[in-house]
Amino acid sequence: MKPTCNAILNELRRQIAENDKPENRSNYQRFHKEKLKDPEGLKTPILRKISNRCFKDVKPLTVSDVLKLCDGILATRDRYMRFFAFDWALKVKNGYVVKDINLFEVWLKKYVDNWGSCDHLCTGAIGCHVLQFPDDVRRTMKWTRSKNRWLRRASAVSLIVPVRQRELLNEVFATADILLMDDDDLVQKGYGWMLKEATHEFPDEVFAYVMKHKDRMPRTALRYAIEKLPADIRKKAMKKG
Repeated sequence: MKPTCNAILNELRRQIAENDKPENRSNYQRFHKEKLKDPEGLKTPILRKISNRCFKDVKPLTVSDVLKLCDGILATRDRYMRFFAFDWALKVKNGYVVKDINLFEVWLKKYVDNWGSCDHLCTGAIGCHVLQFPDDVRRTMKWTRSKNRWLRRASAVSLIVPVRQRELLNEVFATADILLMDDDDLVQKGYGWMLKEATHEFPDEVFAYVMKHKDRMPRTALRYAIEKLPADIRKKAMKKG
């Protein structure tokens, strides 16, 4: 018998209540500049444990049904449910179809309101979808022009999964070009992180890119981008002029 959304929600809530103890909670506000509605919550390892346990009831469903279920629990706008939905969407990555990017974009617009949830979705389901369907880049490139800071950050962070697999380097640089002078520090950190991840496979190319743009690139993005390069290279990149 197929589990209903309400049944899954009830079980998730039961396990959350069961684990909601002081020793299992953390203050997340210290990681965020924007004020969180609920600054305290269950630690990520606890949430992942609950997620893995409850996914056993979801796993027999088709990928389409899993994503519909995720969409249903996201509609509660509960931050824990958002964690479970993004986690479960990643677990079925091998069954994605092209049109799933439409749903993921809806999630990004409707349910992402901080950098943690943005990165969870983008280094998970969206990044894996872009890796499987490179034409998605046409979609992510549009996000670079959005007024929504999380979409702009997502345009960069969504390319981290592909570039780790030595894919889409040109698109990484094209995205960085558009975001280069963005005045939002969380967007700067997002594309700086993207470039940093690219240095693992393409250190020379990223260094050349940084040296070309370092006089205009915000220092926040620059520091992120070169963080994993050798010390002498970092020093050269940080030198003004």
